[in-house]
Amino acid sequence: MHSNRTNAILGALLGTLLFVQTVRIIDESFSGPEKPHAEAAQKANVKEAAAAPAAAAADPAAFNKLLASASAERGAGLVKQCQICHNTEEGKGPKIGPDLYGVVNRPVASMPGFNYSAALKAKGGNWTFAELDKWIEDPRAYVKGTSMSFAGLKSESKRADLVAYLNTLSKSPAPLPK
Repeated sequence: MHSNRTNAILGALLGTLLFVQTVRIIDESFSGPEKPHAEAAQKANVKEAAAAPAAAAADPAAFNKLLASASAERGAGLVKQCQICHNTEEGKGPKIGPDLYGVVNRPVASMPGFNYSAALKAKGGNWTFAELDKWIEDPRAYVKGTSMSFAGLKSESKRADLVAYLNTLSKSPAPLPK
């Protein structure tokens, strides 16, 4: 009787570890393998971002500079994490989140067939490059009460790459800043 209980406990422990490892593998397939020094670099980026003045983070001119030299190809790699909840192909419709095809300069909360949160409906305006930058950085801080659960992308250069890629998802992409 005692060995059955021990086996059950060990089985539960091994099952849990297998589940955690599977989740890590799936997560890594969306974000790519980490380099050994990437964690230290990421911590340094977080410290730099925290030390930067708040006004600089809200400066559209600074983001436009980054956007002018952004890589849509790198953005294509970053959009994989968005595709868990959003479609990026024309006409595919919403998933958990609205379709991202044609999002640049589209009115906020305007995708037909998607039920937006009251907070996002009340925001108004268009998804300009600057608005997308602020949104992608931290959706829940930018629009209090949004139902989007994405934690945000803190790296300005990665946000610029992602926005540059999102801009390509259109029949007539907006001109990027020079």
